[in-house]
Amino acid sequence: MATKDPTAVERANLLNMAKLSIKGLIESALSFGRTLDSDYPPLQQFFVVMEHCLKHGLKVRKSFLSYNKTIWGPLELVEKLYPEAEEIGASVRDLPGLKTPLGRARAWLRLALMQKKMADYLRCLIIQRDLLSEFYEYHALMMEEEGAVIVGLLVGLNVIDANLCVKGEDLDSQVGVIDFSMYLKNEEDIGNKERNVQIAAILDQKNYVEELNRQLNSTVSSLHSRVDSLEKSNTKLIEELAIAKNNIIKLQEENHQLRSENKLILMKTQQHLEVTKVDVEAELQTYKHSRQGLDDMYNEARRQLRDESQLRQDVENELAVQVSMKHEIELAMKLLEKDIHEKQDTLIGLRQQLEEVKAINIEMYQKLQGSEDGLKEKNEIIARLEEKTNKITAAMRQLEQRLQQAEKAQMEAEDEDKKYLQECQSKSDSLQKQISQKEKQLLQLETDLKIEKEWRQTLQEDLQKEKDALSHLRNETQQIITLKKEFLNLQDENQQLKKIYHEQEQALQELGNKLSESKLKIEDIKEANKALQGLVWLKDKEATHCKLCEKEFSLSKRKFFQQEAKQTASSFESL
Repeated sequence: MATKDPTAVERANLLNMAKLSIKGLIESALSFGRTLDSDYPPLQQFFVVMEHCLKHGLKVRKSFLSYNKTIWGPLELVEKLYPEAEEIGASVRDLPGLKTPLGRARAWLRLALMQKKMADYLRCLIIQRDLLSEFYEYHALMMEEEGAVIVGLLVGLNVIDANLCVKGEDLDSQVGVIDFSMYLKNEEDIGNKERNVQIAAILDQKNYVEELNRQLNSTVSSLHSRVDSLEKSNTKLIEELAIAKNNIIKLQEENHQLRSENKLILMKTQQHLEVTKVDVEAELQTYKHSRQGLDDMYNEARRQLRDESQLRQDVENELAVQVSMKHEIELAMKLLEKDIHEKQDTLIGLRQQLEEVKAINIEMYQKLQGSEDGLKEKNEIIARLEEKTNKITAAMRQLEQRLQQAEKAQMEAEDEDKKYLQECQSKSDSLQKQISQKEKQLLQLETDLKIEKEWRQTLQEDLQKEKDALSHLRNETQQIITLKKEFLNLQDENQQLKKIYHEQEQALQELGNKLSESKLKIEDIKEANKALQGLVWLKDKEATHCKLCEKEFSLSKRKFFQQEAKQTASSFESL
């Protein structure tokens, strides 16, 4: 005879044990009729059998200290293949009492059974055999067809409801041994089970009959109490009808008063709205005019800035020319150094004044930008005010509609009250329904009245807010007027500074003309000095006649010419 493969025999035995354990667990759980605990013996045997099935054909992994052979590796792989299994993996890792991978695997199986997704998770593992080959041998149960059969059997466990406490159990040190006595049956055991089933059925029937008797007794007592309460309630209802009539009359009077008050409020609100509309239109016109004036002022300021920038460039060019002239004058003339220093001080003052003018212009430009931003914000506020007025008109319309509905409801309630009063004498049973309906209608009317009062309060608050906003806008317009005045004052100051600048320019031009004249005089003096350098005064005996006009010299004329020559020489030396 041909010997069978031992691994195939192991797989067949494990498959049969899995069938028996799953079948026995489902039958016992259905007969038990309650949620299963962790102490239930068929459930414990099922986990032992599943542990043996998952351990079959596991590869031994060598670690640093010992050999490792656990089923936690392939079960941990389920998280990557099935995203919903991440919650189980995270909860298993967070359990404080688990220290070994085997304990984590046992907790994972229990949580998967409670979620009723054990078959789905293991099906993902069996499909991915390439990944399972890292953990299992080729002849393992999870790599063959028997694994797929077991996964198909696990689908039946979705019928079972289990409530397992994983935190309290010591899953690390449990010993997984299969108890075959639970699956071996004798004839006596079968007879005892049938007797037990019959006795349990008889006891269930007895309990059912007793519960029915208790329920009937309770219903009879409750009916008696209801009859008494109905009699009392009928008497109370008759009294409440009279009270309700009085209340209806009072409510009608209050309704008339509320209508009159509502009409007055509507008139006042319409008047306020008209006044606010007129104010808003006037303010809009003023804003438009002020905005046009500000735009013109802005354009004029920009033109003035351009002109001043051009003037500044011209002044800088002239200053460069004057500086060059200054260097020439320093080399030529030492006497005019004091005047030139004073002129430099004036130039520095002019530059400072120019910088101040620039700063003033920049401030004016920033103020213009701020005024434009303020105009934009005010336009937005005006749009918001228009939206609020539209909302208020819509709310007033809704209030009118609700008042009309309330009047109609009151008319209908009065008609119904008349009909109910005529039928009260003949039909006492229908009084409860009618009174309940009236109470509901009264509650609705009261709620409507409260809502209308709240609407009135909100409208008054909105009107006050609009008044505050209008006062704020008026204050802002006053601020804009003050800014205009400041801007005009700054323009006047700017014009004054321009006049001063033009006067100083004219003074500088005059100084330049004087300097050019003095330069020419100095050059003439230099030429005369050069002509006199090679000449020597003759003696009085030798100089008897003038060489140019050939006239005779006298002692007085000779002394006069000598004094003039000495003066010119001394003046040249001083220069």
